[in-house]
Amino acid sequence: MFDIILFTPQIPPNTGNIIRLCANTGARLHLVKPLGFSLDEKSCRRAGLDYHDMAQVQQHDSLDSCLDLLGISIGAARLFAVTKFGTQIVHDTALAMGDVFLFGAETTGLPDHIHAALGESQKLSLPMLPGNRSLNLSNAVSVTLYEAWRQNGFQTPQQKISHDSSN
Repeated sequence: MFDIILFTPQIPPNTGNIIRLCANTGARLHLVKPLGFSLDEKSCRRAGLDYHDMAQVQQHDSLDSCLDLLGISIGAARLFAVTKFGTQIVHDTALAMGDVFLFGAETTGLPDHIHAALGESQKLSLPMLPGNRSLNLSNAVSVTLYEAWRQNGFQTPQQKISHDSSN
């Protein structure tokens, strides 16, 4: 499916909503520490309701350890940062099963050193009216994930395995 990385998320209801989203789409969620809350925090659990057990969520001490687990590096072609500084629009980019989407913290975004390590083709944006700062994190993840999934025919990992094994 797809992997979603939240770099130092700060607002528990956003992460709870994203946990629920991942449970309903089959995407895997990776949380890079430090988190601005505990996953046990009431507002995070309330937003995720009973989806915590249905989602694949992992915490990582650093972005490097997360990327190592995924078997990619910061310069990997299929790693995309979704940022207001993106030069390509998500909807105009051909997205593939297995792509990894990186999102920054709600109030600070991604650090400059991560932006510098990414190629321009790895920085995606979502269309917004001029003069607006940003979308809510959980909304940005939802729009991005559903666009990637739509481009792949809403295929599930089980369908991909079934399809691949018939070759």
